[in-house]
Amino acid sequence: MCKKPRVKNCTFVSTLLSLEKIVIIPTYNEKENIANIIRAIFSLKENFYILVIDDSSPDGTADIVRKLQSEFPVELCLEERKGKLGLGTAYIYGFKWAVEKGFRYIFEMDADFSHNPKDLRRLYEACKMQGADVAIGSRYIKGGGTVNWPKDRILLSKGGSLYTRLITWMPVRDTTAGFVCYRKEVLETINLDQLKFLGYAFQIEMKFAAWKLGFKIMEVPIIFEDRKYGVSKMHKGIVKEGILGVLKLRWYSLFKDYRNRVKKNGSSEFQPTSREEALAKSK
Repeated sequence: MCKKPRVKNCTFVSTLLSLEKIVIIPTYNEKENIANIIRAIFSLKENFYILVIDDSSPDGTADIVRKLQSEFPVELCLEERKGKLGLGTAYIYGFKWAVEKGFRYIFEMDADFSHNPKDLRRLYEACKMQGADVAIGSRYIKGGGTVNWPKDRILLSKGGSLYTRLITWMPVRDTTAGFVCYRKEVLETINLDQLKFLGYAFQIEMKFAAWKLGFKIMEVPIIFEDRKYGVSKMHKGIVKEGILGVLKLRWYSLFKDYRNRVKKNGSSEFQPTSREEALAKSK
């Protein structure tokens, strides 16, 4: 929730700040990073809102955010979910929330400074001024790269992106990127409830769905730096989901009328994802 000034259900007083840009940050055990990343974004002085979606972090991440809300009572929001429900459901929750509030440019980024907050402006400009519907902070185009990342992670990430392009034919070089700006219209058009993947393959499917629906995707070069604090959430299950998920996406797009399935017909009310729904969807 957001602290005052506000009205019931976190409806903003729109005369205070333009409801244009919001950064969604999912968290699970990010106490070492969350305060610093929030301050870094607000220090840009570019009217960003932040929505932190915390999955009941046992390390007290949400408590830190709540304390910061007294310092940033309008522009910092917190939504807490019961249990660890996965990256994909966190972003779906945040996308629906942000669209309902009327934000026009909706960003996703990590809490651990692997994404440089200063690059938010460049993603915004790609959508606002250069005609992109989806702007991706890309490690794998000219000018992009990685810093302090283990060689096995680089090989896994680059190999995964190449594998995805070969299987899906999607014209995106950094298909697993998690630093993205979406125009509101993209998220209003995609039927988020029809997306199949809840883990890191969610990042691939969001780009695939946007591409299949005809939206313009632009990659913006960034330097990705490995986290200094906290523990990576990468595990073998994520790799398996990515490998199998890409094959499934290709299959759905060939024979399952994928485009019509992921295109939303009409509007729907914001409904938070329950733990039961998330677990059922992942099976």
